[in-house]
Amino acid sequence: MGINSPAEITEIWIGNGVKKANLPVGKMLVLGMLAGAYIGFGADVFVLATAAGGDAFQSMVAKLIGAALFPVGLMMVILCGAELFTGNNLLTLALMDKKITAGKMLKNWVVVYIGNLIGSVILAFLLAKSGLFADAAGERAIAVAAAKTSIPFMPALIRGVFCNILVVLACWLQAGAKDLIGKIFAIWFPIMMFVFAGFEHSVANMTYIPLGIFLGADITWGAFFLANLLPVTIGNLIGGACVIPFAYYYAYKK
Repeated sequence: MGINSPAEITEIWIGNGVKKANLPVGKMLVLGMLAGAYIGFGADVFVLATAAGGDAFQSMVAKLIGAALFPVGLMMVILCGAELFTGNNLLTLALMDKKITAGKMLKNWVVVYIGNLIGSVILAFLLAKSGLFADAAGERAIAVAAAKTSIPFMPALIRGVFCNILVVLACWLQAGAKDLIGKIFAIWFPIMMFVFAGFEHSVANMTYIPLGIFLGADITWGAFFLANLLPVTIGNLIGGACVIPFAYYYAYKK
């Protein structure tokens, strides 16, 4: 068959978890930086696609176009080989199967998260200096950053839960495909869905909000970390490290 079964995908991701947990720290960090930049490219095209404004219908079409472009970030992460914190939340599968220790899993999450942050902030700084975000595009980037840091704690956390359910399902689905086109489509639709729905992704926000800050938004770095990144990261962990791995491990492995 051209696809792997859910039980086979479970085994694939347990194996992936073992490999990821045993990467040297230097490689985790470098691949994490690349993943942060890749997701940041998706954030970049979303902002540019939605910068034109217009009436409600035009804005909705622009949002749909931006959502359709955003998944290129995760495609590059998975198909080009990089380490993304939110996707690596699936390492709990390998932990539940006793193939890795909690310490190795947490080391991967921390190092990759830091790498994602470094890569994202560097990309945001360079984008701000590129001249691409003059006029409407810059205003849109600042508005996105301001909106994201204005979400109350609990709604931001809940949006983070929903977001990473879809992100890890995209990672899960692509492992079911045995060809490049199948993997691209498996990634595309869940990621497009979370972006269009307005859910919150911690690593994407590592580009969205610093980009706004570098362009002059009235946002402090403290607000970036505490008002958005903290609740969204907690929500991402609940959705990506608990809900989906626990359900599928119980259904197909336990």
